[in-house]
Amino acid sequence: MSLRPLARVREVFSAFFILGLTSFGGPIAHLGYFHTEFVNRRKWLDEKSYADLVALTQFLPGPASSQIGFALGLMRGGPLGAAAAWLAFTLPSALILILFAMGTAIMEGPVGTGIIHGLKIVAVAIVAHAVWGMAKSLCPDRQRATIALGAVLIVIFSAGPMGQVAAIIAGALAGLWIYRSEEQDSSRDLHFPVSKLAGTLSLGLFLTLLMGLPVLTLILPSHSLALMDSFYRAGALVFGGGHVVLPLLEAGVVQPGWVTPDQFLAGYGAAQAVPGPLFTFAAYLGWVLEPAPNGVVGAAIALTAIFLPGFLLLVGVLPFWNAFRKLAWSRALMNGANAAVVGILGAALYKPVWTSAIIGPYEFALALTGFVLLEIWKAPSWMVVLICASGGLIINLVT
Repeated sequence: MSLRPLARVREVFSAFFILGLTSFGGPIAHLGYFHTEFVNRRKWLDEKSYADLVALTQFLPGPASSQIGFALGLMRGGPLGAAAAWLAFTLPSALILILFAMGTAIMEGPVGTGIIHGLKIVAVAIVAHAVWGMAKSLCPDRQRATIALGAVLIVIFSAGPMGQVAAIIAGALAGLWIYRSEEQDSSRDLHFPVSKLAGTLSLGLFLTLLMGLPVLTLILPSHSLALMDSFYRAGALVFGGGHVVLPLLEAGVVQPGWVTPDQFLAGYGAAQAVPGPLFTFAAYLGWVLEPAPNGVVGAAIALTAIFLPGFLLLVGVLPFWNAFRKLAWSRALMNGANAAVVGILGAALYKPVWTSAIIGPYEFALALTGFVLLEIWKAPSWMVVLICASGGLIINLVT
């Protein structure tokens, strides 16, 4: 491999490692962090292309923010870049949760509580910044602004992640009706080094593992296979990612008696206090479960198995993505779907991001400060995280 591809892989790892350390607030907030870093700052892709990726991942099972990170790493640095993006974004929170599983207390006491409070506030600034930037680009007319408003209403009055899918479907259909004679798409192609054959094989492997692992566990009784099957199914069957995977994980590890209810709830509580994807909760579960394999091996199996199906599906779809985006009717669909994505982010800005963080005037002032730093001063997101975390600590100690 030449120096340039290796340099790109290092660039991908460095960018995502910083995000893995600072991306607090859950999957919706992660979309804001990615937008700030890769659309505004690094210019890896434009607004429309980013919104297309967001819309695509909403239709696929798995952790949406990690899938977007994987796709960005693949686009920038090839397969090694994709692996670097996933590893760098996932490793910090996975290691913290493993330390918690080993008995290390995390974020306890008034200091820890204040820092967590500040990290919730920074999510408000990050998501608001993303909504503002994407709305200016993706909702430039009354029609798309109305689609975004409709998406907000659908999400607010719908329970569960299927409301997000319904909002995107409704937005896409509205776009097809309104923009069926739209002009040529101005966004540039996204170049993913994945052939159509590789995509087809990836989809085949996804289905083979989904249907084959349960059969293998019956033929070859092995706790390693059963562990892989349980976490693979959780990652393959969940839409929306994040908190939505918890019922599947509870059914997979608590009901068989591998993890106690107290252990499960304690790990879930710790997962709320760490950056990065909530799917890294699997590393904690893989470490504490009984019987063996647990510890390092169990954590590695659980972590790999829960992320694998979402990545296989994404790789399977990406080779056909640019051709789909060039079709006239698909551009109309994506115009509506992208406006709906803005609405989904707007609904999430209110609940759970705003409602869980802004409980008084001090929190509002701190969130507004973070927004101004991002929007006007173009401050890097990690700096805003440090400022808001410190501010949250001060608010907690003073009040």
